[in-house]
Amino acid sequence: MAEPELLLDSDIRLWVFLPIVLVTFLVGIVRHYVSVLISSQKKVDVTQLRDSQALLRSRMLRENGKYLPKQSFHVRRDFFNNEENGYLKTTKRPAAPQAMTDPTMMAEMLKGNMTNVLPMIAIGGWINWTFSGFVTTKVPFPLTLRFKPMLQRGIELMTLDASWVSSASWYFLNVFGLRSIYTLVLGENNAADQAKLMEEQMSMGAATMPQDPKAAFKAEWEALEIAQHHWALQATDADLLRRAEAVAAAGHE
Repeated sequence: MAEPELLLDSDIRLWVFLPIVLVTFLVGIVRHYVSVLISSQKKVDVTQLRDSQALLRSRMLRENGKYLPKQSFHVRRDFFNNEENGYLKTTKRPAAPQAMTDPTMMAEMLKGNMTNVLPMIAIGGWINWTFSGFVTTKVPFPLTLRFKPMLQRGIELMTLDASWVSSASWYFLNVFGLRSIYTLVLGENNAADQAKLMEEQMSMGAATMPQDPKAAFKAEWEALEIAQHHWALQATDADLLRRAEAVAAAGHE
């Protein structure tokens, strides 16, 4: 015998379902404008930019030097690898400070926590306390029991179908599901998307880890030093003339 279908009171839609969506959306809007107000303009380090461009030019020379004549390739390589005045050989840079010892980076992380983590904990706790125990909606497809802890936070009913969503889980679904709405209202690069901000904070340590300029210059110098020049355009003119003659001969026939 099939279990009876669970019917929700229509007031749940008006006093639980829609308020959670509205509160989550408005908190995201406020978080965006607060982030815009407290964000500071990042200063560009000219020395670091110059070094990164030099490493990029050296790598491009290694990869695309085959399209240059041999003399031009060696002149460019000598600019980087000359023992007396080569850029990679004579440039000395101090080691970049670690992210955890940089006060600017620490201030940015603190601002991120203030505008992202703290509001999420506060609003999530308020919703869990105010709407505790409510079943808000049901997903339109069947789910296995493995989804019950994710979709039914705050409701401990083993007999309840896994497709039903509790109020606390509905809040977290809105946190990660309103990205398109924020993009439509605030634009592509907005600070209201909590999911994107959490991803950026999780990858901040690896993404902002400064590299050692001395080690980077040494590795690039060694790679460029052993690079061999093989001109890829050596027989291009003869090949072009041969193809032109073949086309002309085919046209006369």
